[in-house]
Amino acid sequence: MRLTIVGCSGSMSGRDSAASGYLLQADGVDDSGKPRTYSMTLDFGPGTMGQLLRYLDPADLDAMFFSHLHADHCADLVGMYVYRRWLPTGQLPTINVYAPDDALVRTRQLGGDPEEETYHGTFNFVQIAPGSDVVVGPFHVEFFEALHPVPAVGIRVTGPSEAEPGKDATFAFTGDTDLCDTEVEMARDVDLLLSEAAFVDGRDSVRGIHMTGTRAGQLATHAHAKNLLLTHLQPWNDPDEVRRAAEAAFDGAVRVVAAGDTYSI
Repeated sequence: MRLTIVGCSGSMSGRDSAASGYLLQADGVDDSGKPRTYSMTLDFGPGTMGQLLRYLDPADLDAMFFSHLHADHCADLVGMYVYRRWLPTGQLPTINVYAPDDALVRTRQLGGDPEEETYHGTFNFVQIAPGSDVVVGPFHVEFFEALHPVPAVGIRVTGPSEAEPGKDATFAFTGDTDLCDTEVEMARDVDLLLSEAAFVDGRDSVRGIHMTGTRAGQLATHAHAKNLLLTHLQPWNDPDEVRRAAEAAFDGAVRVVAAGDTYSI
């Protein structure tokens, strides 16, 4: 599997990055046995549609997944709709859009579209829940309860290892969440953990919304994750401060991601 950071700015787009959006890819075979690359997005916040075009032809996108439907994680779904529906060379095929809430209603809200708009032929909306799972090509995708003010999930993906051909690798993405037992279970023994860390230790005391660097490190430690990536830092946060807090709570490798980073899993 290969992870590309399309956008990683927390709560809004930032000076150097779009808001949250990630591209996960893996090589596999289609139904006829022909080799191909499978691609899916995880979250799709403001600015990610334009940045995705740097890395992928939307015609090659197989599915879209959402950890939750706050605007900073889903607003560019409207841009994806316009691109796929009105491409001058012809409408692109329908793709599945997986979310833990009613993404049809949310897309109408974002686009200002009437109730009769169903996006039929462009999106097939699939509501997911903790404990459910789906298969997309070589990806096995599982969903775990997150601790956030709206319906939200953490996402765990098992797929072919890029680093060790012939073996499976595991990747986990927290979405937006505070530290909780279900997120620990989601991240159990993963090769790569992508954790939000929007709050700063000693400054942001409200609970039940976001991780701090310390809590992201504790999550990685409790879950025995092998490597930790930090994301969803707001533009006003100091990445080095958040990273140091995570490193104090986790003995493994820690890195704050940047837009355009790629990781082999």
